[in-house]
Amino acid sequence: MRYFIYLSYDGTLYHGWQIQPNGLSVQEVLQRNLALLLRAPEMDIVGAGRTDAGVHARLMVAHFDWPEPFDAPQLVYKLNKLLPPDVVVHRIEPVASDMHARFSATSRTYHYFLHLAKDPFRRSYSWKCFANLDFQRMNEAAATLLEYTDFTSFSKISEDVKTNLCTVSEAHWDETEPGCWRFTITANRFLRNMVRAIVGTLVDVGRGRMSVADFRRVIERQDRSLASSSAPACGLFLVDVRYDKEALACG
Repeated sequence: MRYFIYLSYDGTLYHGWQIQPNGLSVQEVLQRNLALLLRAPEMDIVGAGRTDAGVHARLMVAHFDWPEPFDAPQLVYKLNKLLPPDVVVHRIEPVASDMHARFSATSRTYHYFLHLAKDPFRRSYSWKCFANLDFQRMNEAAATLLEYTDFTSFSKISEDVKTNLCTVSEAHWDETEPGCWRFTITANRFLRNMVRAIVGTLVDVGRGRMSVADFRRVIERQDRSLASSSAPACGLFLVDVRYDKEALACG
């Protein structure tokens, strides 16, 4: 039987979602505790994506297989007692056997937060960007992302990635409260470091270091060296992962 597990985590102390040889990951913590409760020698949990070191998730979805029935609400309760305070499981649900947390996802949404004045209560979850930013121009540049599909310019080189093609369906900045801004981006898939590279480059548009036309050229040249430095990890949150509801149902 295949199960989807829905969770959230503060990524500050972790080397990302995926297990790493040189640091603690969210996947490792979750697998270890789930195996302990199910009395399994080991567990293999597959996530919907790989958040980088320091990146957070308001909603991550992962799947695992288990041959025997169990009390899902009770397992969630016990997991949350074992897991560290910066990781929480919301629910565990059976799904169709061919559902895959990563490959069956139809879209993912990220939020990136930045603030324009010193604020001790936002520093761990938002980028303090002390600059006069033109968010209207940043939104003009962000809108052009919907016109392209190759985002090589915003991706770290990885041998695991077979294509740099993504379909972006939403990209815009909104002021959530005075001096605090949120970037929302939705796509069918994301490349490694893609959102942070886009945000860093959009901020340079807002600073006047780059025009909207320059931003287009960065995308079209398909060269990471032409884009700006990546925005800090602390401001990035995975907030939603969507699936086809009919395919998700356990038949």
